[in-house]
Amino acid sequence: MKVCIWGARGSLPATYNADRARAKVKAALEIAVARGIDSTTDLDSFIDNELPFPVRGSYGTNTPCIQIGTTGDDYLICDCGTGLRDLGNVIMAERFGKPGAHFHILISHLHWDHLQGFPFFIPAYVKGNKLSFYGGHPGIENVFRTQQSEPFFPVKFDNLAAEFEFTRLSTGQELEIAGINVKVKAQYHPGGSFGYRFEKNGKVVVYSTDCEHKSATALSDIEFVEFFKDADLLIMDAQYSFAEANSIKEDWGHSNNIIAVELSGHAGVKTLCLFHQEPVLDDFELEKFLEDTRSYAEFAERKPDKIIMAQDGLCIDL
Repeated sequence: MKVCIWGARGSLPATYNADRARAKVKAALEIAVARGIDSTTDLDSFIDNELPFPVRGSYGTNTPCIQIGTTGDDYLICDCGTGLRDLGNVIMAERFGKPGAHFHILISHLHWDHLQGFPFFIPAYVKGNKLSFYGGHPGIENVFRTQQSEPFFPVKFDNLAAEFEFTRLSTGQELEIAGINVKVKAQYHPGGSFGYRFEKNGKVVVYSTDCEHKSATALSDIEFVEFFKDADLLIMDAQYSFAEANSIKEDWGHSNNIIAVELSGHAGVKTLCLFHQEPVLDDFELEKFLEDTRSYAEFAERKPDKIIMAQDGLCIDL
């Protein structure tokens, strides 16, 4: 399976402004001066090998959307955050606008940061495409229709040209979608949310965002340890630090990086991907968050084999 992340920020899209751009340029120039680069320097090599990721790149600004594999005309997608717009544009370009695609879209929950990209998903406007929505909440169709009604959006849902269907899921349910086995798990979040476990050809991916694991009880929650068990890739909500999750942001519905390490370690996860990033953090702060998480893991009794930070455009081959 190939997993691509198109959006990873939580709650709302992140800010990228002139001040943040200036900070990157300044950091790059400081490194360049220290390295003594001149007109003979191979700039591409310098960027790739000398500049740290927060300087040369970005973790991105989009809200949640991930893609799980592609088989022919079938696409399996989780959530419809602003990252869905970028994914739709890429698919339109790859297909040269050709209709006949079938998009299977699993919804974790109905908070706006997981829906707001859908009105800008161009394949939904193409006649001959089909979109199948799946989720554990009642009234998913009505929520999407409401989002595209006055006064919220000028294009009504009924004006979309694609064919639509909506399927209600339940926790513990197992089904096959686009050739991938899917298992559904209810999660702890205001209003409820659902995680998804994907299995194909011996590979396992788990998408578990917007779920709060309490520090005192997380490891005793055997159901989640089993749900994550032996995953090759766990994409997990780790929006907060341990201190935030256990103080001012307790009961806000999100987990922290320490619990993510502990749970994934006990479940035998190979790669933990920190997801649903705090939107106020810039790339330098997110890099520090990742470094702190890896530092903690060095002393943990059990830990995943690898810890990474989700970023817009990141694709992982399993």
